[in-house]
Amino acid sequence: MQIWVDADACPVRMRETLCRAAERRQLHTTFVANQPLSLPRSAFVHARQVAKGFDEADNHIALACDEGDLVVTADIPLAAQVVERGAAALNPRGTLYTSENISAHLARRNFMEELRSTGEISGGPAALGKTDLQAFANALDKYLTANA
Repeated sequence: MQIWVDADACPVRMRETLCRAAERRQLHTTFVANQPLSLPRSAFVHARQVAKGFDEADNHIALACDEGDLVVTADIPLAAQVVERGAAALNPRGTLYTSENISAHLARRNFMEELRSTGEISGGPAALGKTDLQAFANALDKYLTANA
């Protein structure tokens, strides 16, 4: 198993949690972004910089991940792509996307996007807080314990 991180908008505290997990479990973890990232030196933590542009990091992850990998992303369409490839996806709030639930999450995301485009609602989800980061860390540990 390898962990892939959609790192363009990955909060620093989440990045730190992922790096600690990579070291502790000796799992290769690749942070993919279209900008340089500051990561600790490690045999298990890697950065991959992709070209600037819409969905460049997402496209790279979708093509690079393999069955059994874990992808960390808030992007539900990317999560759907990687789940289709046999990987799992974990969002920053600790929700695990799998083949059993990704269709419902994608439908909900598309519905909300439609409401935003018509002006019926505005904005997106609330900023990540301590509770979200703790839920993410717990979900990551639970997933890695069960699958690594």
